[in-house]
Amino acid sequence: MTYELAIGDRAYSSWSLRGWLPFDAFGLPVQVRTARLYSDALPALLAEFPPARTVPVMRTPEGTVVADSLAIAEELASRHPEAGIWPADPAHRAVARALAAEMHAGFAPLRQHCPMNLRVSYTNCEPPAAVRADLDRIEAIWADARRRCRSTGDWLCGAYSAADAVFAPVAARIAGYGLPVGPEAAAYVAAHLRHPSFRRWRAMALVDGPDQETYRRDHPQRPWPGPAPLPARAVAEGTPENALCPYSGQPVSDLMEIGGRTFGFCNPFCRDKTVADPEAWPAFMEFLRED
Repeated sequence: MTYELAIGDRAYSSWSLRGWLPFDAFGLPVQVRTARLYSDALPALLAEFPPARTVPVMRTPEGTVVADSLAIAEELASRHPEAGIWPADPAHRAVARALAAEMHAGFAPLRQHCPMNLRVSYTNCEPPAAVRADLDRIEAIWADARRRCRSTGDWLCGAYSAADAVFAPVAARIAGYGLPVGPEAAAYVAAHLRHPSFRRWRAMALVDGPDQETYRRDHPQRPWPGPAPLPARAVAEGTPENALCPYSGQPVSDLMEIGGRTFGFCNPFCRDKTVADPEAWPAFMEFLRED
């Protein structure tokens, strides 16, 4: 039983990230189809998911189309109650749903001034008053959720939930634009940057097509503040230690080098997403740990 999910550019489409995270973070099977934003490919892809007009959009195994990231999360939660997409405690679940709804409907100044771009990080983007007001509100509701849910770990309502998934692009904006937040909010942002699913998405975002010029900003840049990836590079020649791709099981054709060792993958994207952040991919790390 596999779902189908249509998304836009991973580097820029914050709603696509929100739609994809519940699948990866909670281990639900999904086949992903992508189309570049602002291109003819996107409406052509959406035409296969009527009546959807925007990404993300999901098709269930029996063929029902569900558009909108929050609707996708709710539908998955109802179909997979064992996954823990929402908190099990009713009071905590109510807090989580309220958080998700506010994020879904609000914070337009933050979105407009700081569109998600996972390929860069800036030292300062000079946020105007309206963006600072959004940040104040975000910090307040994060702190309130942690207090009401008595959350002492990384996440807002106990274990990682859909409430955290919807705020992942906000965390990416705070990290990417060097936005000013307090220590508790900064720790929450850091938890997102090191979350395995977020790292996988960002690794793919770094190699998922060319830059979109509409997202370019002239702010001073800095290194991405998340975990530093292991050094790796694509190579044209070499003898790989593996005959089959760690992801697809298909014969290898594209090579990478890491720590003086060579590994193969079945296509350039499999290789390049691994080069971008090897530790984000457990299947590859199993190969790497083998002597």
